Amino acid sequence: MFNNTLNILKNKCPNCHNGDIFKHNLFHFSFSFPKMHKKCNHCQTKFEKEPGFFFGAMFVSYAIGVAEAIITYLIASLFFDKNFDLRIITIIAIVIIALTRFNIKLSRIIWIYLFKNYTK
Repeated sequence: MFNNTLNILKNKCPNCHNGDIFKHNLFHFSFSFPKMHKKCNHCQTKFEKEPGFFFGAMFVSYAIGVAEAIITYLIASLFFDKNFDLRIITIIAIVIIALTRFNIKLSRIIWIYLFKNYTK
């Protein structure tokens, strides 16, 4: 379990744990959509199993976004007098927008790991 978590954060193939899933690592920031390899450059595992395979990754991304919003709310609420100040919504929106590309990559990698082949 711990190894899978490290491999997810390192952007590694779920089959061989050597090749990269995305062209750049998980924490790389750019203004373009993240570039994903079609196959592992080490073991040739195909990442997109079928057309529309990553549709389910949107649900993972949603869960990650909700978790980030809750954590942001809990941290931001420490700095305001009221329990719910409307400025917190702006802070949450900025954090979610700033982490969008990270969420796209992370949710796709998690989705690939959920449906990896367990035969070795």
